[in-house]
Amino acid sequence: MKSTMLFSLLAALTISSTTLAADTPAPKGKVFIVEPANGATVPTTFTVKFGASGVDIVPAGTDKPNSGHHHLLIDTDKLPDFHTPLPATPTLLHFGKAQTETQITLTPGKHSLQLVLGDYIHVPGNNPLISEKITVNVQ
Repeated sequence: MKSTMLFSLLAALTISSTTLAADTPAPKGKVFIVEPANGATVPTTFTVKFGASGVDIVPAGTDKPNSGHHHLLIDTDKLPDFHTPLPATPTLLHFGKAQTETQITLTPGKHSLQLVLGDYIHVPGNNPLISEKITVNVQ
């Protein structure tokens, strides 16, 4: 009985979360990579600085209008589903403490970087804020 009730509750929460995520409007504003510059040559470990305008950068879990936190896409050709929480992977980094920069280490060669803003539950929503993709050359 308890397991059936728990299962029903979890199923209801999952459906509610998915429905809410699918209807989430994205904040208004802009996100961008401050540095490195597009086309820059960088060492294997380098700093990426994130920028935002017209939107507040807040920690994950903070449900505040027109706000969110950064996610960094590395070498991503196919964008993830923006109507569900973004998965944390080696090529999709989460910055849920409202960080505005990070150090990353990449192998030598050409790599792409792009930002996407997620809301308090990591959902970019409808018409998400996505930066232009930049390319760096790692030595």
